[in-house]
Amino acid sequence: MLKLLREIPPIHQIQEALLKEERGREFPHDLLKQLIQEEVNDLREALIKERYTGKARDRHGFQSEIIASIKEKMASLNANHLIPVINATGVVLHTNLGRARLSDAALDHMMEVAKSYSTLEYNLAEGIRGSRHTIVEEAICKATGAEAAMVVNNNAAAVFLILSALAKEKEVVVSRGELVEIGGSFRVSSIMEESGARLKEVGTTNKTHPADYEQAVNDETAMLMKVHRSNFAIVGFTSEVDREQLASIAKKQQVIFYEDLGSGALYDYRKDGIGEEPTVQETLAAGADLVSFSGDKLLGGPQAGMVAGKKELIDRLKRHQLARVLRVDKFTLAALEATLGEHLYKDGTNIPTIRDITAKAEEIRKRASQFKEQLEKKCSYYKVEVEASVSQVGGGTMPAVELPTYVVAIRTNDYPVNELEEKLRRSEQPIITRIKDDKILIDLRTVTTDEEAVILSELVNSDH
Repeated sequence: MLKLLREIPPIHQIQEALLKEERGREFPHDLLKQLIQEEVNDLREALIKERYTGKARDRHGFQSEIIASIKEKMASLNANHLIPVINATGVVLHTNLGRARLSDAALDHMMEVAKSYSTLEYNLAEGIRGSRHTIVEEAICKATGAEAAMVVNNNAAAVFLILSALAKEKEVVVSRGELVEIGGSFRVSSIMEESGARLKEVGTTNKTHPADYEQAVNDETAMLMKVHRSNFAIVGFTSEVDREQLASIAKKQQVIFYEDLGSGALYDYRKDGIGEEPTVQETLAAGADLVSFSGDKLLGGPQAGMVAGKKELIDRLKRHQLARVLRVDKFTLAALEATLGEHLYKDGTNIPTIRDITAKAEEIRKRASQFKEQLEKKCSYYKVEVEASVSQVGGGTMPAVELPTYVVAIRTNDYPVNELEEKLRRSEQPIITRIKDDKILIDLRTVTTDEEAVILSELVNSDH
């Protein structure tokens, strides 16, 4: 062991060797020295604790191993970690892959704002300081029918702000069947506890009645809260109080009626026969005083949490100290403004989320068949079939909805299919697929025509 420890090369010697190469000379020298020190310390510790698994047994071997490891770290540090991928899974709002893709209009508007100064907090008409709240407020109001609106950085933030500003140290009545947990173990009950509001549960998991709410209201009650079950479904022997009834009870008892819609659709997917998701418009029309919803789900925009409703309540939210903590930046506002414009002044089908969710199975089958033909023409190694399957909306939305689709199913002849999946995933432009029944499945619902060509090229290049 002592002999091996003596063979570890000095730091200056490793640094000199790296500085002879262009990559080493261009890399910040202080950071390079730090990387070498860390690598040498790790090697020394591994030798002392007998955990060293390398093959080196002399100074030259150790130096080669250290330099190779440092080069990998230099490349990793100099590379972007947030990179584009091709989503061939068919999950439209894939949370792990960034949820909604933005429309061309949203991307163009973000670019315009990014390369210039902007009117983020400047009133051009009067030449004075303005408010970022006004940038998209009118568009949200026109799209939803609300009196006023504001935007924070996500829907969980919107829930937290509403409870903190309007129900702190007061009771909020919620059905037990709506005490949901969203991604990352964030629970409505936990958010409420952090906000300072007191949760008052009513009803049971599967059944809640109007009388449960009526009997729960007292002098300590601030609001009735309805949490739309957008990320799960309860079926069978069930009963819930609809929003019209809740609005009536809240008005009679003179408390706030707030609905957390979660996914927040402005486009009515039901007209395409997809799901039963209520729109923000109808929720407000049913009598909700406040509604909150996400920007990067069914809306098809950037990550954001929108609050729409009564002006008096929105004004109180805007004045709360948390409004500054939770505010969004100019890029989010630019993308959101353009996305809302697509909803307001066009039919919304230029928004990728809406286009992909409403895509018909037959058009996907035609694309899949053409893809199969092209692949078989260029490569005879794979066994390729077009199979009926289902896509998912994703993002915790429309949990019971399956979108009929067709997938390109690829089987490899002489090596495991997971090896092909890894090759695609680790390609220059990563391609994320599914594996089922020992086949790679490519669902073109979530793939653009440009991306099809990339997938085709990678499959051909992956041919053994």
